[in-house]
Order: sequence, then structure tokens, then C-alpha cells
Amino acid sequence: MAKQPSGDLRVVLLDEQHDRGSFTCGAESLDHYLKTQAGQDVRRKANAVFVLSEVGEPARILGYYTLCAMAVSQGDVPEAARKHIPRYPLVSATLIGRLAVAREHQGQRLGAVLLADALQRAFESASTVGSSMVVVDALDESAAGFYAAHGFVRLHDSLRLVLPMRLAGGRAER
Repeated sequence: MAKQPSGDLRVVLLDEQHDRGSFTCGAESLDHYLKTQAGQDVRRKANAVFVLSEVGEPARILGYYTLCAMAVSQGDVPEAARKHIPRYPLVSATLIGRLAVAREHQGQRLGAVLLADALQRAFESASTVGSSMVVVDALDESAAGFYAAHGFVRLHDSLRLVLPMRLAGGRAER
């Protein structure tokens, strides 16, 4: 089980009790996904969607992220990360496909709380499902900077970043 955030915060799987309709982070694609597609993805097991809320207001979503399995071509992995992964043509990975914090809670380090939880869950499941690294697709340069500040390495000419799984475990405990 992933380490829960401190204080009155908790991260749980998205379910019907969560108020997806009132969530807004300022990025239309992330807002739209949570409101219209996240529930369907969970039911179809296309993505696991985790939400951050306060214990006293469990229906109110402060932020969310998604996890799913994927594979990355060995040649696409940056040299700095390649030494930590197996030498197969396709490298198994866990994708953090989306990560968003509600607009009124941005700047409160909740993104770091969500990322730590995602890394912990990815690390804990890696030995069960076989995953060598964590991959993120940053929405923009600012988001790419956020992930880079947390140890992710950027893939060539893209907004995709990777973190070898053996390094993800240590980052999750911060």
C-alpha cells in the first residue's frame, strides 16, 4: 500500500462518491478527462485514477493522477537512464499519464504529494507487473520542469520524461 500523505489528506482510487464535476485545474484537457472519461477508463481498466482529498471532505477532489502500463523503445531512453534498465528492444514502464491539482490549491506542494504517491505505487507494483521505469508526458515546459526537478530525465526532443524504477522508490519516500 502506498504511503498516505501527512495530515488530513488521503489518496484513493476514484469512485462514484468523488465530485468530478466541480474540479478545475486550469488545463482544459485535464479537467475534461476527469469530468468525462476517467470513470469509464477505471471501469474498463484502461487507467487507474487516484484522487487526493481531505479526510473531512472526501468527495472534494484536490488533485488527481493516472497510472497505466506501457512500453518504451530502448533507443528512446536517455543515456543517463539507460544504465538502470534492462537491455530489451522494448522496456516495460509505468506511465503517469495525467497529474493535476485544483486551481485553488496550486502552489501548496500538492503536486509533489501526488507525484510521491504515484511513484510509491509504481515502485510497489513493479515487481508484480514488471516495470523498469516511470514515464511522464508533461503537458508543457513548466510541467516538464516540475518532473525534472524530481529527478526525471527528458527523452529526446519531446515533453516525455523517464525515471528508472530503482530510483523511483527512493524519490517516493521524500
